[in-house]
Amino acid sequence: MPSKRNESQPPGEPRRLRLGVELELIADQLRSLARAQDRLHDLYEAVLSRNVELPVVLQLIVDTAMELVGARYGALGVLDEHGQYLAQFIPVGLSEQERANLADVEFPRGRGLLGHLITHPESLRVEDIAAHPASAGFPPGHPHLRTLLGAAITTRGTIYGDLYVAERRDGQPFDEHDETLIVALARAASLAIDDARLYEQTRLDAEQFQRLLLPRLPDLRPFDAAAAYRPASTPGHIGGDWYDALLLPDRVCAAVIGDVVGHDLQAAAAMAQIRNMLRALLYDQRTPPSAVLTRLDQALQAVTDQPVTTACLAHIERAQPGAWAVRWSTAGHPPPLLLTPDTRARYLHAAPDLPLGIDTTQTRNDHTHLVPGGSTLLFFTDGLFEHPSHSVETGMDLLAALASEHAALPLQDFVQVLADHHPSDGHDDMALLALRTPHT
Repeated sequence: MPSKRNESQPPGEPRRLRLGVELELIADQLRSLARAQDRLHDLYEAVLSRNVELPVVLQLIVDTAMELVGARYGALGVLDEHGQYLAQFIPVGLSEQERANLADVEFPRGRGLLGHLITHPESLRVEDIAAHPASAGFPPGHPHLRTLLGAAITTRGTIYGDLYVAERRDGQPFDEHDETLIVALARAASLAIDDARLYEQTRLDAEQFQRLLLPRLPDLRPFDAAAAYRPASTPGHIGGDWYDALLLPDRVCAAVIGDVVGHDLQAAAAMAQIRNMLRALLYDQRTPPSAVLTRLDQALQAVTDQPVTTACLAHIERAQPGAWAVRWSTAGHPPPLLLTPDTRARYLHAAPDLPLGIDTTQTRNDHTHLVPGGSTLLFFTDGLFEHPSHSVETGMDLLAALASEHAALPLQDFVQVLADHHPSDGHDDMALLALRTPHT
């Protein structure tokens, strides 16, 4: 007797159920591809926006890979210059305990499966790491991994490194869809890495260019002098801060600190022009600082199209035995900081005149202060003390306290301490110049 069909199940229902499952799987893949496209777009836009540097890009690539395929662990290995072993390894996903367990273990150099991907730079999908012929096991403390998916990253025709993910969170082995996503990510990552490396080299070249524009302080005896410069921590931020000091023919010591408005190569180039022009004026005109700045402002307006610039120019000369006269003029710049031999700190406050490049008809003023022998005068730019979390006054107070604490150091050590432990946020470049008067 023929079996009866289950009357509660409509004809074709199993086929429709299977079709529904297949359609849902396709929909999941489409959603996954859409997320992958968004992540790849975000990755590349982050680099194009010039807001991230290479280490951040590499970390972002691993994070993106893990998210795309739902992996528990991920890593990116960067090859050495000869492409023979891993010179850098960036692991992601390790717990604090797992990191602690591996604290005394060297990062992988490119053996086992990692080495296999170096010598065979095509995608690698493994369901059982231990069973793979190239497997070399794991060091003590390493989490046990069963599945692995890797792809090579190539930049300009050369293998840059390898991208790895391990252990899907759902416990399933990586499939062809995962492999397609990781290979696509590796290709997009190569573009992002190439741009980040190019930008990083351009930034380093620009910083080197700016440093070459800054002077090497000449022999200023009987004065002692030291200077320091720090570039901004902000990527692509090249400034126009500068310092200079020289002995004039009448044995007066001239010191200047300045800051060209702007954070690009144009500002750095303008800084060099202004510094050189100021040197010529100092030698040519035996006049007070205010007159030199006035003439500089007029010359800049006449022969160049320069941006606004702040500056402080000082002359230090003997006033009497054991005492020195400081005569200075300030063009919208922070005041010098005086540290007397007893390490007390005080700012030489005076009403600042207009910065250079605004109005050449305005009168500029000189200010004079007597300082004892063995005093230190610190000239600096605002990058040394400005911070968004506190006021300008607070930043200057913190700088004065730091300078007072270390005023007894040799002068070069003194400026290095201030440059290394400044109270600013580091998002602007900074220049500082310290002069110490003779004791007699």
